[in-house]
Amino acid sequence: MKLIKKIFQRFPTLLQFIKFAIIGVLNTAIDFGILNLLMWGFGMYKGSWILLFNTISFSIAATNSYFINKYWTFGELSKIRAGQFAKFFIISFGGAVINSGIVFSITTFIPPVFGLSEELWANFAKVIATAIAWIWNFTMYKFVVFKKAS
Repeated sequence: MKLIKKIFQRFPTLLQFIKFAIIGVLNTAIDFGILNLLMWGFGMYKGSWILLFNTISFSIAATNSYFINKYWTFGELSKIRAGQFAKFFIISFGGAVINSGIVFSITTFIPPVFGLSEELWANFAKVIATAIAWIWNFTMYKFVVFKKAS
């Protein structure tokens, strides 16, 4: 336990990354849950509807992400500032564009493989999109939104 503490003291970004990953799992569950609920509820699994559904699910998960990452991952205990919140949502919007673009492209232009149904294919596309958007979001949140003043 002492060794782990020393590692995190020496590499604080590693601890932030681990916290971000934990929160990412929670937000991914929220994102996937809402996306699947919308797809199932409307019976739509590709095309322009998937863009709308994915944007809704991603936005809800991103809002949750802001609050948990602000206070826990990046340890910023200050009040919510409009400028910071705006930066967060601009960057999250970039992540949503990346995420939705990948989901749309895979589900619309590449037919399901490996015998996957349209539903499972959409989820496969979402996994790929989430991994790429996750890297974008962590980097931008750390160095733009929640960067420490020097």
